[in-house]
Amino acid sequence: VSVNRAFCRMTGYDSGELIGANPGLLKSGRQDRAFYQKLWTSLRNTGQWQGEIWNRRKSGEIYPERLTISALHDEEGKVLRYIAIAADITKQKQAEAVIWQQANHDLLTKLPNRHRLHELMRQMQEKSHQEGFSLAVLHIDLDHFKQVNDTLGHDAGDRLIVETARRIASCPGIDGDPVAHLGGDEFVVVLSSLSETSPRVAQVADQILHTIAQPFRLDGEAVYISASIGIARYPADARDVANLLKNADQTKYAAKSDGRNRYCYFTASMELAARTRMQLANDMRGALAAHQFEVHYQPIVDLATGTIVKAEALLRWHHPERGLISPVEFIPIAEETGLISEIGDWVFREAAQTVKRWCGRCSFSEKGVCARTGAIQGAGAACRHQITVNKSPRQFFTGNTDRTWIDYLREHDICSDCITIEITEGLLLDQHPEVVEKLVAFRAAGIQIALDDFGTGYSAMSYLKKFDIDYLKIDRSFVRDIVTDRSDRAIAEAIIVMAHKLG
Repeated sequence: VSVNRAFCRMTGYDSGELIGANPGLLKSGRQDRAFYQKLWTSLRNTGQWQGEIWNRRKSGEIYPERLTISALHDEEGKVLRYIAIAADITKQKQAEAVIWQQANHDLLTKLPNRHRLHELMRQMQEKSHQEGFSLAVLHIDLDHFKQVNDTLGHDAGDRLIVETARRIASCPGIDGDPVAHLGGDEFVVVLSSLSETSPRVAQVADQILHTIAQPFRLDGEAVYISASIGIARYPADARDVANLLKNADQTKYAAKSDGRNRYCYFTASMELAARTRMQLANDMRGALAAHQFEVHYQPIVDLATGTIVKAEALLRWHHPERGLISPVEFIPIAEETGLISEIGDWVFREAAQTVKRWCGRCSFSEKGVCARTGAIQGAGAACRHQITVNKSPRQFFTGNTDRTWIDYLREHDICSDCITIEITEGLLLDQHPEVVEKLVAFRAAGIQIALDDFGTGYSAMSYLKKFDIDYLKIDRSFVRDIVTDRSDRAIAEAIIVMAHKLG
């Protein structure tokens, strides 16, 4: 009967083309017959309908519309005509789409984020339950990604993440299954419709490891990284999304512990180990205040004379329920939680006070104070009463022990010659400026440096020239069979000769 100008502008038709035309002229084809049946049923029963509909402009463009239709009745209650009020909501839908995209996808890689992944996994889990198939979650973590950020910068790191996302998503065998980016260098792939004997999981994991191992071109340089993958399956390993992701995440760390650049499948023993680690981490937070830690001293003997010439401070934890816990078990947890800094400071202070008591019986002692405290301004000859303190790599990157430890020695009149700091080879590998600065500060204060486990892992002659190292501790793998194994004996002799030649 009539249309206004606004409706003509919205649809692109002239009023002459619309008046008297079949409303099907505007149909987009997106709504099925059932949709229109409900619309007319509502109009007949209530005299009105309101909702969103997709219509087609004259140009052929399909657009969203908010539509309200009301019936106009005569005095007898018969329908004279219908009045429709329509509004183009294209911009609103576009804004909603942007908000939805940002809420459900990672801004960097455009892959589904953690929130969206949970939704997709719940849908896949329900479908798998109905069809009797299984799912597999592959939790992927890039190895040593932090080194890329540290050396080439975060922009280069972001480009590497984007390229990694592209490579993973295009791996053969994924076949459109979800690939998500959880943030940082963590990705998740969820494989669906798996039979119990399907080799697809291992094949996809191998493909991911292979494609990530290929060189990345960043700022003209070829950058090589690898990945560690943890795999958990539904329903065998977990029956809900949260535990499935958690188990895959735990298994990823097992892959890293086994040497990286590999994948591991979840086992029940891993879950038990993870719970044990979490409990130990919780218990450790109060262990220092509860005086559960002790420092034991392992003597260091001069083989030529049999005389004890110094000692190494070793930390022990007496757990009130589990008894004596091995440092091999709790030190990595302390490093992961950050507690190693507080514990390490406590060990240093304990060792320093112990060596001060020993120095009270030293011929250089005057009224209980070391007469050689002036040596704190510069390195001197090795002290007869010296304790070696192990320093975690994490402590070099957190806090300011290069000042607080040296200040503690000064405040308590403890000669710096009485302390040796023991570090691992890996700490020197990348030559981080903060590590170099702190080592230089310790050496300038007269504290000596020992290098642990020499001969394995990252051993390189170059850093023996660059850093002032006072002692080399030959790795036990070369010493254990030194009496019976000629090769071990030859390696040990070579290291000793080299150390003496270097001074």
